[in-house]
Amino acid sequence: MDRNRLFWASRRGMLELDLVLLPFLENVYDTLSEDDKQRYIKLLDEQDQDLFAWFLRREDPQDPELKKIVQIIRDNTGLQE
Repeated sequence: MDRNRLFWASRRGMLELDLVLLPFLENVYDTLSEDDKQRYIKLLDEQDQDLFAWFLRREDPQDPELKKIVQIIRDNTGLQE
């Protein structure tokens, strides 16, 4: 996915998610491995309410691939415990 499409896919229907995903995209995404970049792209297909619950640690994704990228986002966006 090209950078412009990635930016627009990272913009969500919830401001709270934009405040997590857009800084992550700008500051961390380029440093990820190719596998983690693909995990991020896969994550963008998920529902906003699921992303919100995952980022706030209310629950974790069942998919281990998604769980890995969610943890990377948590670790790099001030969402640590």
